[in-house]
Amino acid sequence: MLKHSARAALMACAFALAACAGPSTQTAQESDESVVVTGNRRDQAPVVPPPSPPPPPPAPMMEQRMLGAVAAPYAQTAPQPMPGDVDRERYEDVEVNPIHVVADDPVSTFSIDVDTASYSNVRRMLNQGRLPPRDAVRIEELVNYFRYDYPLPQNREQPFSTSVTVAPSPWAEGRQLVHIGLQGYNIVPRERPPLNLVLLLDVSGSMNAPNKLPLLQQSFSMLIDQLNARDRVAIVVYAGAAGTVLEPTPGNEHGRILAALNSLQPGGSTAGAEGLRQAYALAEQNFNRNSINRVIIGTDGDFNVGINDPQQLQDFVSRKRETGIYLSVFGFGGGNYNDALMQRLAQNGNGIATYIDTLNEARRVLRDEMASNMFSIANDVKIQVEFNPARVAEYRLIGYETRMLRREDFNNDQVDAGEIGAGHSVTAIYEIVPVGGRTFNDELRYQPGQRPAAGTANELAFLRIRYKLPGEDNSRLIERPITNADAVASIAQANESARWATAVAGYGQLLRGDPYLDQGYDWDDVINLAQTARGRDEFGWRAEFLQLARAASSAAALNPLPQQPRPEPRPAPRPTPQGSR
Repeated sequence: MLKHSARAALMACAFALAACAGPSTQTAQESDESVVVTGNRRDQAPVVPPPSPPPPPPAPMMEQRMLGAVAAPYAQTAPQPMPGDVDRERYEDVEVNPIHVVADDPVSTFSIDVDTASYSNVRRMLNQGRLPPRDAVRIEELVNYFRYDYPLPQNREQPFSTSVTVAPSPWAEGRQLVHIGLQGYNIVPRERPPLNLVLLLDVSGSMNAPNKLPLLQQSFSMLIDQLNARDRVAIVVYAGAAGTVLEPTPGNEHGRILAALNSLQPGGSTAGAEGLRQAYALAEQNFNRNSINRVIIGTDGDFNVGINDPQQLQDFVSRKRETGIYLSVFGFGGGNYNDALMQRLAQNGNGIATYIDTLNEARRVLRDEMASNMFSIANDVKIQVEFNPARVAEYRLIGYETRMLRREDFNNDQVDAGEIGAGHSVTAIYEIVPVGGRTFNDELRYQPGQRPAAGTANELAFLRIRYKLPGEDNSRLIERPITNADAVASIAQANESARWATAVAGYGQLLRGDPYLDQGYDWDDVINLAQTARGRDEFGWRAEFLQLARAASSAAALNPLPQQPRPEPRPAPRPTPQGSR
């Protein structure tokens, strides 16, 4: 009886297991998933899945080109970690320009700079409610972000005019500012030369953020919309390796170019050096002496595969510059933004460095100021100012710390300097202490006095500008004295351009915590002076500056920068009574 009961129980279990296995097998067979069910018997042969179908044949090359497909595949290796909460941004460590004694060092020489990357990068941080690092603030790039109403040049043989204003300093009693402005001539669209562009775009994993690759694609779409049949554009990308996404294509084929641009996806590490090589190779293949030949990098600057030593990259770009192919750098994003590397590449590539933080900034750089940023009207532009020791005791140049040159570099045409684009303006500001004023340095006991040259008693300084016309190897010279006729009695009497540039220079010095500002000078002084010089403000850039100055004031109250020690000027010497020795 027990045997029969056990046998019945085993049979019931078997039927139950079969019932459970049946629906599972059926479901698995009906499913599209590649799941293999072996059944409930040990001796049942396993079910082998059918072989995968062969891959479809590749599309013809013509069809790939019509679709804007990748002509040569590019590698995107293991995903790269995102910047996260660790701030890995890199800026060059630069000391503020010192004060020079005119009797010892009367000549100041520097290369002009039309970059604007620092302004928009600082704006990004202020809009986030924080003050920028001191080294992120380059005052010349803040000042040169704006347009100025300088007089236009008369002709292209002398491609820019000069404008000089001398006014009392608003941030230091007893000192004066020498404001120097250069204005380049502009070109009309029908006269512009054709463009031979290679866009070198970073598609590494670090670009996977809304303000990086997506903003890059939107930005360069604005440039592509302005190209015509005379232009040529190619696209090279780099991640774990580099590759050509778009061979050189006529600029009027907007659909094909945009399809290639918009197909990019982020992923992988950053082999930027290999991308540079491929980009220059494409530019050289399509080099046209009558075109503007330029490589444009779009990146966060995070080169971490292959050659990533800044000096080696700088040397490579410098050599390529001699072929007539220039390099411009467009920065995006934050957290790992490598400003130091991007500045060095642009400065040695005869191009501009700019930073795109918003779509409005992209519109300014690639549409409103497209001619200025693409077409050079003068190369290797250098400024030299010689101060008259009979009139000026001390001076300092505000900004341009990374652009300083030696005195002998001014006349050496082999020394590289900055470029001025069509319609660009360039501004430089010196702060001077007149003879008899409160200086920072004691007078030397044994230094003999210097008599001014005949006929120079009216001159504070002498301005020299060297430049080369595009395609020329020998420089040309512009000279003019800076005299009493250039002076005004107060900053309020200075022209609108000088007042605005002075307000922006004060803003930059407060951001950096410069040691040469009087203790009472603050953000309200910047805002009040800027309010008097807003002018026409067609694009609203100056109105935005006022908001940024207010934001900086709030951020400074919450998180003040450590101030550098403020050197105290020595008192002005008292007049010696007649008859005393």
